[in-house]
Amino acid sequence: MERKKAVLQLGNGCRMEGWSFGYDGPALGEVVFSTSMVGYPESLTDPSFEGQILCVSYPLVGNYGIPSMVTGPDGLVEQAESERIHVQGLVIADYSENYSHWDAVKSLGDWLREQKVPGISGIDTRALTRMIREEGVMPGRIVVDGSAEESDSPCKHLVQRVSCREVLHYGTGRKRVVLVDCGVKHNILRCLVGRGMEVVRVPWDYDFTGMDYDGLFISNGPGDPAVCTATIGHLKKALEGDRPIFGVCLGSQLMALAAGARTFKLPYGHRSHNQPVRLVGTDRCFITSQNHGYAVDPATLPAGWEPFFVNLNDGTNEGIRHQEKPFFATQFHPEASGGPVDTEFLFDEFISKL
Repeated sequence: MERKKAVLQLGNGCRMEGWSFGYDGPALGEVVFSTSMVGYPESLTDPSFEGQILCVSYPLVGNYGIPSMVTGPDGLVEQAESERIHVQGLVIADYSENYSHWDAVKSLGDWLREQKVPGISGIDTRALTRMIREEGVMPGRIVVDGSAEESDSPCKHLVQRVSCREVLHYGTGRKRVVLVDCGVKHNILRCLVGRGMEVVRVPWDYDFTGMDYDGLFISNGPGDPAVCTATIGHLKKALEGDRPIFGVCLGSQLMALAAGARTFKLPYGHRSHNQPVRLVGTDRCFITSQNHGYAVDPATLPAGWEPFFVNLNDGTNEGIRHQEKPFFATQFHPEASGGPVDTEFLFDEFISKL
């Protein structure tokens, strides 16, 4: 395979040289890292990665190729978390062009080229990960030999970029869940529909407050939750009522902001399938899948609210819940995909309250 030279340029002035294995074009975004060992098809299609250049710290990537991602009768893409790749670019150490898996239909490089996403290999991802851990996430760009550099950053309102544009319907259950789409992963929809729910998926800024529903779900998504002022405003009204509300990832941050708490940006975030959390008030611990760069400040939670889970690595908040009303949220992803399914029972807890 003919390879072109490529360079990863970081906001701190560091340059790392490697080889292009995806689309031979430029990429510009926030450079972040994930410590997940597998699950790159799911990670790359996770809308929460919109606007970011992803460094995968596990050294070997591409060895099991890309599966056949067909759209099922429910309108959801099988073996993926959305209809397209959301990362701006991919950074790895060792790329495996020759893949082996019974369900693989193409290589990772071919998939990136099809969707015009640059990839760079031959990078010391251990050194890059340590740099980000010490200095924090930073802007960066991938420049492939012979391609022009990106001059403009991606759309600042990342949630607006990944949310659905119209109201969509899934399932025909007895109970109706309105899902506010801030960049929802398809496995969240699968988890709700598979439990017999009718799901009404609405855009991030849609005014759902006058709709007829049994429960409200606030999805994951990319970027700073504070820019989603319309969602926060609608959530404030919903919190005045008593219908159950469940938030995941960005949804947890939005619920906290609507309740009156504050959020802050983490130095380098949590992006992996191996984050340990503890259920507050117990010794029960779970290994979780995570992808976020912001967190809730538990010290700012108003009266009536309390922490739900806590991260065992750095002590940050991993969920909130109301002490009386059926409102709760988790910073991690109970739907997994990829990652462990230890906390999928939270969907059952939500549905039991409807």
